[in-house]
Amino acid sequence: MRKNILGIKNLSKTYYTKDREILSLNNISLDIPENSITSIVGPSGCGKSTLLNIIGGLDKDYSGSVMFDNNRNKIGYMFQTDALFPWLSILDNCLIGLRVQKRVTEDDISYVKRLLDDYGLHDFIYSYPNNLSGGMRQRVALIRTLAVKPDILLLDEPFSALDYNTKLKVSEDIYRIIKKERKTTIIVTHDVGEAIAMSDNVVVLSSRPAIIKNIYNIDMDGDGPTKRRTSNKFNDYYKVIWENIDNYE
Repeated sequence: MRKNILGIKNLSKTYYTKDREILSLNNISLDIPENSITSIVGPSGCGKSTLLNIIGGLDKDYSGSVMFDNNRNKIGYMFQTDALFPWLSILDNCLIGLRVQKRVTEDDISYVKRLLDDYGLHDFIYSYPNNLSGGMRQRVALIRTLAVKPDILLLDEPFSALDYNTKLKVSEDIYRIIKKERKTTIIVTHDVGEAIAMSDNVVVLSSRPAIIKNIYNIDMDGDGPTKRRTSNKFNDYYKVIWENIDNYE
């Protein structure tokens, strides 16, 4: 059994407007196993990204607790868009987080170059983002996130800006990078099929105020999203999870 790297206990989040209080998350408790991929799905506006922001430390106004094992709380956050700087080379884009933290070393540069080399971007190290396809840009965005050597990766709708065929290819690339680098990963997505294909566990949130309706352990043959989508179990998981999401009840 995998050790848990993150424990969320009785977490609630309330937004305050001029006229009222809005309870977004209601008593969420969740354990995240080390070296696992966990997807969070649920109806639009239920608080998926809010939960991710709390885990990532971007939102500190909540009740309950977010506890990391042995202070392994270094977070890498990959947003919906790649947000690459067009005037920087691919290498410099990948080093930007380290430069902001003022801790770029020769070892860091070698590590990033190794990642770029391992994941098919060696020939583009000194190129600029406009020379890359959408899929390659997403790989660069992930390598930039990995450059700071995070304990946990947070991916917020990482493939939503891509067309369907590119999404399938990039999800395969991202999955293999995450697994090879042994990174605990939490993905927020509205795509049930993507969640099943990518993840070890799928967490279903209810409509707001969000509670955890179910957590599904995904047990399928095939290593990687492409093979998983051809598994006989894929459609079974899809039907059960799809029907469990409030918008479709």
